[in-house]
Amino acid sequence: MTFEQLMDYAVEQDCSDVHITVGTNLAVRRYGVLHILDERPTAEESLAMIYTILSDEEIKRVEAGEDLDLGLMIDNEIRIRANVYHQRNNLACSIRLLMAQIPEFEELGLPEALKPMASAKNGIILVTGPTGSGKTTTMAAVVDYINKNEAKHVITIEDPIEYIYPHDRAMIHQRELHHDTDSFANALHSSLREDPDIIFVGEMRDFDTIAAAITAAETGHLVLSTLHTQSAAQTIHRIIDGSPADKQEIVRSQFATNIRGVISQQLLPIADGTGRVLATELMIGTNAIKNLILEDKIMMIPGAIQSGRSIGMHTLNEDLLRLYKSGYITWKTAVEASYDPIDLEKSLGVTPPTIDNSMPF
Repeated sequence: MTFEQLMDYAVEQDCSDVHITVGTNLAVRRYGVLHILDERPTAEESLAMIYTILSDEEIKRVEAGEDLDLGLMIDNEIRIRANVYHQRNNLACSIRLLMAQIPEFEELGLPEALKPMASAKNGIILVTGPTGSGKTTTMAAVVDYINKNEAKHVITIEDPIEYIYPHDRAMIHQRELHHDTDSFANALHSSLREDPDIIFVGEMRDFDTIAAAITAAETGHLVLSTLHTQSAAQTIHRIIDGSPADKQEIVRSQFATNIRGVISQQLLPIADGTGRVLATELMIGTNAIKNLILEDKIMMIPGAIQSGRSIGMHTLNEDLLRLYKSGYITWKTAVEASYDPIDLEKSLGVTPPTIDNSMPF
């Protein structure tokens, strides 16, 4: 099997990830489940597959012992994000397949209340969730929505660049870590001198990046970013607790003032095994939410989100119940996805029949 045949197979089977490891079988992830394929290329064939996506310079870096992150287009049809790494004195490569076209909000199942946030003049919008939850695609949809509807200057700072945005109504400049800049924080500071309206920073990885993002929001820019957290409340804890102890109260105040919204998401297997569906929690930065952050009453945020249904807010449990009652997911899937399964069962009122747990995934 050639690299091209492997990619064709992955696309045909609707796989999200492909794994190539020198010395063992190929593997793919489909609808969140890892499958080891029968195909076992020779060491030379596996190495050739990996080298297919690398330039001569990148091959030299890999052979010198480096790990690489890269994003690229294959045959102008498939865009991938890849990580090449070493294990057991051999080479391996994990490839994430990205959608050929940036999807619309409706295609992804994103809440409509996210659109007004994307049109805000300043503040911070965070997309959060575990690895593989579709954060990159959601953020791409947000940037694409801005591109089609707002005459704005957008600067992205990514590691690596994944989706490419042609200029539409917006002008978009994309910077890649280690190629166009040496760090998220430095690129954020630099971007303030580049006349941006909107700054997308790939991930809030450290305090320097968090501080620079808050500064950008305070100076009149809309900042978009991602975090690996499971809920709005957990996101706020991560931002504040990830700051030095002597800075936490300042960060709390700054974050409360500038937060526009947090969308937390997961991709869950559809009950009949035909794909995955998006489950979300949406918190909007209302005055009530801002006050809870300022007063360090983070544990009360889920209740405030429930109280904000009329303006589009919803908790993850509310969305899980919606998906379960609509037949999209099984009860077992809902419980496993919930960060508060006891509250989820209380919301339903009764314990669901156990037969539902045996539905196919």
